[in-house]
Amino acid sequence: MRTRQQLEIASLLLAAFVVLDSLTLVQVTTSSVGATRAIASSAPKLKGAAARLSGIVASGRLDDLRWPDFSFYRSQLASFYRPSGYTLAWVRDGKPTSQAVELVQILQDAGRDGLRAEDYDASRWNDRLTLLNGPHEQADEARFDAALTVCVMRYLSDLQVGRINPQHLGFEFDNSQEKLDLPQFVRYGLVDGFNLRSEAAEVEPPFEGYRRLRDALPHYEELAKKDTGEKLPPYIRARPGDLYRYIPRVASLLRLLGDLTENATIPTVADKYEGVYEGVLVDAVKHFQERHGLPPTGEIEPKTIAEMNVPLSDRVEQIRLGMERYRWLPYHFMESAIVVNVPEFRLYCFEGDRPGLTMAVNVGDQYDFQTPMFEKNMLYLVFRPYWYPPPGILRNQIIPDLVKHPSLDEIDLELVSANGQVIKSGSITSAMFQQIRTGELTVRAPPGPDNALGLVKFMFPNKHHVYIHGSAASDAEFYAKARAVSHGCIHAEKPAELAAWVLRNNSRWDLQQVEHAMHEGRDNLRVNLASPLPVLVVYQTAVAEENGEVHFFHDIYLHDATLKQELAKGRPYLK
Repeated sequence: MRTRQQLEIASLLLAAFVVLDSLTLVQVTTSSVGATRAIASSAPKLKGAAARLSGIVASGRLDDLRWPDFSFYRSQLASFYRPSGYTLAWVRDGKPTSQAVELVQILQDAGRDGLRAEDYDASRWNDRLTLLNGPHEQADEARFDAALTVCVMRYLSDLQVGRINPQHLGFEFDNSQEKLDLPQFVRYGLVDGFNLRSEAAEVEPPFEGYRRLRDALPHYEELAKKDTGEKLPPYIRARPGDLYRYIPRVASLLRLLGDLTENATIPTVADKYEGVYEGVLVDAVKHFQERHGLPPTGEIEPKTIAEMNVPLSDRVEQIRLGMERYRWLPYHFMESAIVVNVPEFRLYCFEGDRPGLTMAVNVGDQYDFQTPMFEKNMLYLVFRPYWYPPPGILRNQIIPDLVKHPSLDEIDLELVSANGQVIKSGSITSAMFQQIRTGELTVRAPPGPDNALGLVKFMFPNKHHVYIHGSAASDAEFYAKARAVSHGCIHAEKPAELAAWVLRNNSRWDLQQVEHAMHEGRDNLRVNLASPLPVLVVYQTAVAEENGEVHFFHDIYLHDATLKQELAKGRPYLK
């Protein structure tokens, strides 16, 4: 198996040959225009299959393909074929090479990678192979060669960085630095390679979470085939100890999903349509609820029933969409990073592949203040921060409240003039309201436990003015049913522990020092991180755990629905 370093060396060698060819061409050009024309006219012309192949590449279209227009890859095909004089790469002595046959199998198995095999002509390859193994013409060889190169390049690109550019869907990730030099990879890694499946796997996202989803995919595909699809009535509840007539369906579903063990015994009563909801089945329901982001109450209520009624084919699709989004992520944050998974309401502090600290979070309201998906570097923390309301909150909420109750003595806010004068008490006059609206007076909340930001905020400057911070509310809010409640920022459940982890490479900062800074330290104390720390705000509604369990979460912002809709349109995908 060739390494990336070997491929880079091969690329540099080829570049050197191109430079030498260019220097020769410059010498010829400087001698005389007539000589250049003479050389051009004497250059050998492409013939046979090479000529046909060149024509296909130049056109950027091949009607034999499921998606005929390959203009997006035309320049890459030209760079692949031109150095060899458009010699066929996958056909030798009129027959497909062993590498071609292996690649066809890989393309037909693209579903294993969460991709759509028909995007790479899965159903057409057997007929093409049969044609080449029988009587055929040179044109058939050229079309076969071009089709395989196009499909392989499409597959490798889709496998590595995804089918859709995430920025078209509002996900502000840039993985352009990870993009393969497709002509070089295909030429030096696949044309004469062996164990091509391992070669192709080299380009997959290098994340453990991605690999777990990929491993879970075939399991859920089998579950989807086995399930009856029976639906539970949405409004018939059951609490532990209740008689419940739908126990057989609940038990069979949870046994299939692994929440209920195979050897678990479910008590029955004389009426086969009814039983007592109790014991191991209650425990299984709690496990199911935990895996689906619900409070593990054990009560079978509408939200739990709704999750049980989701077709398992939809769960398969969630896994596929999750794999697609992993391909959007930049690779450079692998050593250390904070990752916030919005639909899971969870924050992870990663060191390598494993999280060293994790906690619940609240995120933006799903209707008006959705938390954006992006990546930025955390640069500093602020202990005991002031809170400066964003313009939208100031305009739509705070000013109307102040108009109704214009006394600063009744609210925990203060005004700051342009010259730094702080006004903490008294009534707000009409002239002062005008100054607030024009920005001459700034509204802010003073530091302290009642501050909306809590006692620490974590800053990764971005155009959205979104950051991580504590909360003035009690910890109970992190166990509430509704967790999409903020104005876009991310509220951390354990801000002190998070601050200690973030500052672990700063000397003299441990949990005790953090607690002191939060409760007894100086107001608005800024502490710079020893080095920038990547923060990724992501959207994964399917997460595979180390033990193989898959957790599913509600599509709160409908990003799954949007991505599914765009992928259903087929090629050309949004690039």
